[in-house]
Amino acid sequence: MRKISLRLAAIEESATLAITAKAKALRAAGEPVIGFGAGEPDFPTPPHVVEAAVAACRMPSAHKYSPAAGLGDLREAIAEVTARDAGYEAEASQVVVTNGAKFAIFSALAAVLDPGDEVLMPAPYWVTYPEAIALSGGTMVPVATDVASGFRVTVDQLEAARTPRTKALIFVSPSNPTGAVYPPERIAAIGRWAAEHGIWVITDEIYQYLVYGDTPFASMPVVAPEVASHCLVVNGVSKTYAMTGWRVGWLIAPQDIATAVTRFQSHATSNVDNIAQHAALAALRGGLEPVEEMRLAFDRRRKVMHRMLSETPGVEVIEPEGAFYAFPSVGGLLGRDLGGSAAATSMELAGLLLEQEKIAVVPGEAFGAPGYLRFSFAMGDDDIVEGLGRLQRLAAG
Repeated sequence: MRKISLRLAAIEESATLAITAKAKALRAAGEPVIGFGAGEPDFPTPPHVVEAAVAACRMPSAHKYSPAAGLGDLREAIAEVTARDAGYEAEASQVVVTNGAKFAIFSALAAVLDPGDEVLMPAPYWVTYPEAIALSGGTMVPVATDVASGFRVTVDQLEAARTPRTKALIFVSPSNPTGAVYPPERIAAIGRWAAEHGIWVITDEIYQYLVYGDTPFASMPVVAPEVASHCLVVNGVSKTYAMTGWRVGWLIAPQDIATAVTRFQSHATSNVDNIAQHAALAALRGGLEPVEEMRLAFDRRRKVMHRMLSETPGVEVIEPEGAFYAFPSVGGLLGRDLGGSAAATSMELAGLLLEQEKIAVVPGEAFGAPGYLRFSFAMGDDDIVEGLGRLQRLAAG
């Protein structure tokens, strides 16, 4: 008799978490590994947020169950900050606080998908989306982009992929893994297209505050109000406030979806940890000064990474406009003699880089994009220079 259900047996481990764990284990063993796999800021959570958590530990009310949809003050703050910074006006009753933005995505898909429904997924995509779609009974339909298109899907591509079974679109800007940011007019056009065909849009805005240069952030229900009644917005404090381990995200959705997700969460997880919710409240009400400090550091690092990758033989890369990733095409390195070895795929190349140069990167296969590698610049400046220097020396032969 099978011990594990087919549903869970089909799940792949998160490649990004696996690479990060392997890099940490090798460093602990004394290897000089530089890890480019991390999907989290390398800054501590702001002190005032930590102090708010300490204070909450002493509050008897925080020791008990709280509403499944989240603390009332936090939901109000989320609605206020969303209106202030993204221009999206929503009621606090439309907000559901979740165990990280990852659970918001699972909940959103559970709320809108029935078995066999198709979900359009521009590729490259974050590693969790395919698993969340499959666990919700849906079928993922990848829509390919590449470095030549700036990793931005077009309305024509989406229309070509649409079928009578198309139920939803997952839209991400700024993007993990590519660092691409869609211009407002493209976002508006995609939103109008989705509204015209009655397609749900799950828009992941977790990197909202991490945009660079003159690149603007735009929220789909703001630039395409036609789709607001079919739009579910995912966000959280993890990337913005260096709070990945606190596990506080949220979903902003039409009222009936928010109610359904709250019922789901009441059975799946109960409430989000109260201490973490109070910390998130302090983060949202404490201003954006710590966020801007991190953003400026990421901006400096992205310029260095883009320059060094652009100077590497066999590598083609666009300048990241958002998030904290570069996603170069490494087709020019495949099949070549690299220090006495050769790699036929980006998966093999990632293994070769770890073995020979002690560089940990995530291969494009994990993101539905063979032939690419993801490099995070959420790391120290010196490590970026040293790690990419190792890559350049290997590529130069």
